[in-house]
Amino acid sequence: MVSPKKQTQVRLEPDVLAAGKDAAAARGLDFNRYVERLIIEDTTGARAAGMAAAQRLISEHGDFLDNLEEQLDAPYAQPQPGAAA
Repeated sequence: MVSPKKQTQVRLEPDVLAAGKDAAAARGLDFNRYVERLIIEDTTGARAAGMAAAQRLISEHGDFLDNLEEQLDAPYAQPQPGAAA
């Protein structure tokens, strides 16, 4: 059976390729699938929609998230008794 997918070749700088492979691995994807997803997200508007949603979340709830982060970090801001310096 012949695959309906087409093969192409892309030339990347070594550091760009390494970063892409690391990003793919972090998402549990092989590099080809990672690149395919990036293209689909970019060309369908899914990426832009996700970024817009993230910006709305930050705009609407940024102060709450900042305060929550401060509260969660507070126990670690001061050395704990018996902790190594």
